[in-house]
Amino acid sequence: MAEKGGVIVPESVLKKQKRSEEWALAKKQELVVVKEKNAANRKLIFNRAQQYAKEYTEQEKELIQLKREARLKGGFYVNPEVKLLFIIRIRGINAMHPRTKKILQILRLRQIFNGVFLKVNKATVNMLYRVEPYVTYGYASQYCCPSNYFPTSLRVNL
Repeated sequence: MAEKGGVIVPESVLKKQKRSEEWALAKKQELVVVKEKNAANRKLIFNRAQQYAKEYTEQEKELIQLKREARLKGGFYVNPEVKLLFIIRIRGINAMHPRTKKILQILRLRQIFNGVFLKVNKATVNMLYRVEPYVTYGYASQYCCPSNYFPTSLRVNL
């Protein structure tokens, strides 16, 4: 046993103090590493966001330019096909054909007022025609619902 200022301290307590000091030091070092990593990730995310914003503005400018050129030539510009749909289920399960029910399950629309984003392709469009009375859908753009693109924790300053 060790003496500390006239008081006898059990060796197990000394070992525990030493171990907890080592753990605290390791925790501090780990925290420093995590902070550096998070700072680097933040910079990367910020740069990516700037790149995306720049890309979107370039696309908008190009679209405006194409519309102007078409107008000058006396024609009109047809927008490219939309690639993303937002679908919401609006009706329940009563008096529903089994195939329709299965399609709604495939589209991940198991409850009323569930919504999903889907890519537009031939299969999706065919399924959508079958379940049209039970769903409502629209074309999602960058501006109509940006808060739905991110989880709740990432909805900052949008």
